[in-house]
Amino acid sequence: MGKLTGKVAVVTGASKGIGAAIAKELGAQGASVVVHYASSKEGADRVVAAIVEGGGTAVAIGGSVAKSAEINTLFAEVKKTYGKLDILVNNAGVYPFTPIDQVTEEVIQQVFSINVTGLLLAIKASLPLFPSTGGSIINIGSIASVLASPSMSVYNGTKGAVDSITRTLAKELGSRDIRVNSINPGPIVTEGSASLVEGDFAKALIAQTPLARIGKPEDVAPIVTMLASDDAQWITGDLIQVSGGLR
Repeated sequence: MGKLTGKVAVVTGASKGIGAAIAKELGAQGASVVVHYASSKEGADRVVAAIVEGGGTAVAIGGSVAKSAEINTLFAEVKKTYGKLDILVNNAGVYPFTPIDQVTEEVIQQVFSINVTGLLLAIKASLPLFPSTGGSIINIGSIASVLASPSMSVYNGTKGAVDSITRTLAKELGSRDIRVNSINPGPIVTEGSASLVEGDFAKALIAQTPLARIGKPEDVAPIVTMLASDDAQWITGDLIQVSGGLR
């Protein structure tokens, strides 16, 4: 038996990258996993297939976290399929590099609607599904909230908001035994960030990282399992940096 046997987990943005690794890890630990996707049903189906092949249980459910109606449909399907929810991982996000002189109202709205509004609405929609014994909400933030890299003011702002939301909701939901934490990864190589392992930018990042490499999605996933399990029953409101020591 895994640490999460009998639990039900939703991972948003889980068709690839960090989300896919998290979904697979939760499935391997015994959770029944809802693999959420925004556009790539094919990617989500591959993640589901990998979980099932490993002996786990999973389904793929689509929808945009930027649209409240689609978020509500997502959790209605979770209730219909599994009847409850124990673990919510808010991983869905976008990360544009946009110098301030190129920032537009549309860019701001797009990034905040997914990274912040979508996270808040997903948490709101999920709450009725948590049992009286509580559960765990894990937000995927970023060290960008404190590292403050240039050309990322909009993205960095959303991740600063995630830090604040995490701490606030930990206090608000503690009375319901729902723990709220954030994992703030450093640079992670995924399908959408291949440039992190190339050229001078990658060299500069590695030079600043004590463990001297770029992270992988598999570096993040086990920390999610820990926070979702009873091992973390006395942890809430924490922002856990998973960055190889990069500060």
